[in-house]
Amino acid sequence: MDVPEVPAKVDPDALTAVLDGRWAELRRGVRAQMAEAEFRDPVDLGIEAHRAQVLDQLRALAATDRPGLGFDPAYGGGGDVGGSVTSFEMLGYGDLSLMVKAGVQWGLFGGAVQLLGTERHHERYLRAIIDLDVLGCFAMTEHGHGSDVQHLRTTATFADGGFVIHTPDAMARKEYIGNAARDGRLAVVFAQLITGGESRGVHAFLVPIRDDDGNPVPGVSIEDCGPKAGLNGVDNGRLAFDNVRVPREALLNRFGDVAEDGTYSSPIESDSRRFFTMLGTLIRGRVSVGGSAGSATKRALALAIRYGEHRHQFMKPDGDEVVILDYLGHQRKLLPALAKTYALHFAQEELVSKLHDIDSSAPEEEQRELESRAAGLKALNTWHATATIQAAREACGGAGYLAENVLPGLKADTDVFTTFEGDNTVLLQLVAKGLLTSYKQDFEDLSPLATARFFTDQVVSTILERTSVRKALESLTVGSDAEVFFRREWQLRLFEDREDHVVEGVAKRLRKAASDPFGVFNAAQDHVLRAGRVHVERLVLEAFAAAVERCSDPEARALLERVCDLYALSAIEEDLAWFLGHGRLSASRAKAVTSAVNRLCAELRPHARTLVDAFAIPEQFLAAPMLTS
Repeated sequence: MDVPEVPAKVDPDALTAVLDGRWAELRRGVRAQMAEAEFRDPVDLGIEAHRAQVLDQLRALAATDRPGLGFDPAYGGGGDVGGSVTSFEMLGYGDLSLMVKAGVQWGLFGGAVQLLGTERHHERYLRAIIDLDVLGCFAMTEHGHGSDVQHLRTTATFADGGFVIHTPDAMARKEYIGNAARDGRLAVVFAQLITGGESRGVHAFLVPIRDDDGNPVPGVSIEDCGPKAGLNGVDNGRLAFDNVRVPREALLNRFGDVAEDGTYSSPIESDSRRFFTMLGTLIRGRVSVGGSAGSATKRALALAIRYGEHRHQFMKPDGDEVVILDYLGHQRKLLPALAKTYALHFAQEELVSKLHDIDSSAPEEEQRELESRAAGLKALNTWHATATIQAAREACGGAGYLAENVLPGLKADTDVFTTFEGDNTVLLQLVAKGLLTSYKQDFEDLSPLATARFFTDQVVSTILERTSVRKALESLTVGSDAEVFFRREWQLRLFEDREDHVVEGVAKRLRKAASDPFGVFNAAQDHVLRAGRVHVERLVLEAFAAAVERCSDPEARALLERVCDLYALSAIEEDLAWFLGHGRLSASRAKAVTSAVNRLCAELRPHARTLVDAFAIPEQFLAAPMLTS
């Protein structure tokens, strides 16, 4: 099989220039700042010491212009939404507790005040939030309702000119709230707004939780969640409210307001649409989590590949010991994962640009597409982090199990990423419900019943035209395996065809839902999730291919071409059962895919160090003892 040649040597700086993309200057500045001594790992720190260190580091960040990047310049911000998200992502190279704490303070808490509040809230709070004069929490998740935010049980009842915030039972207790256990003074609390005896759905309220001396205010109960599997530098806590009164102005009233006489008003008439519009404004946190997971993945791969070039194991017949990265089995653990990391990086960069560029007045269809992409990439990024960091740990053997070598901490800290800022399974359902719907405005309820009914009524008229894709794909399969496999258009068409087929299959199954909507949806849920996944995988490949096209350095581009091939072919190999079972690949060609992946691993092996060095991770975060012993 003839695989196109990879250049003998590529300058990692040329790759870094491609990876850094639109916010290259900002990335360089963040790297320089992170290299300073205070941004260090928490190895051997107890929980209280770790929390104190993270707060100190947060204050060091506050002394720069980074925290305010995404805020309005009128309140000390920089107006650079994409730069703000990129800064959070870069923090993922270091202590992830700092990234999460920063995300809670400036992304979630500050973002909610900015995006759900109005001028009166902005004037009073935003500059103080940026400067850390007000430390806050984002109190959404409840013990009994995590992903099902629409049915939270905390209440905010309008009475006597203000609101009464109340936790009616244990299931309504706010859970896992960052900044709550130790440092937070003010919380954005999501609760069911009740006025005139009528519930108007979930809204957000600013509720003090501690006084100036750090004591809980009357009616607020605060508990420490205690030790966690990871991220112990973040003070997660539980909050409960016993008829806590707040003024009418505590309501973040961009999308809904209550007059002095209790009259409710909103620019969005539908309670359901209003709810999803409110949540849609808060996707920056979701985007940041996916990007930070990518940064942690890059760090793990850099450590494992450096170790693979450092560690020798077993001898060749000539008596020389072999470095473990020269073994195909070791390459198989790390190099396809490295290729996917590159692919997800470019998809993430594209997502951040879309988030930065979208206008608040953009059509609802465009906003829904952005929310769907953010949900899908967060899911794939965090699942990939979990799998790849585990593979990196195994690739470093016993050394990878020692805390001093960073990988156990990365594994523990990123584990929860798959379920916070949206459980990944729920997020892929969100992606799937947007497919073939043209993002219909009246389809907003994520419940299985509503999803099934919508597909029953709408999907027949919205199935994509697949004939042209099939014909184009057939024309691209002519030739030898090597000729076909390395045609970028063939790879893209194959991913597109798989997506169309899977989504059409879901549609056909859900058309039967009239008699038992929940049962039919539940029985097809695996199919729904696959539809979401293959859609995002197609977007990821397209983003990688586009990044390669933009690369102006010929040697860097040639290397990226092969890395993109490895991503595409290893993704096909992972789903060979589908491609075989649905007649997209013959048995002989399916075997050839595995051979092609093996050959690409061998071709890319000499460039493995270059590919991870191109991430330009500050060296202090790669100073593991296993690489010097």
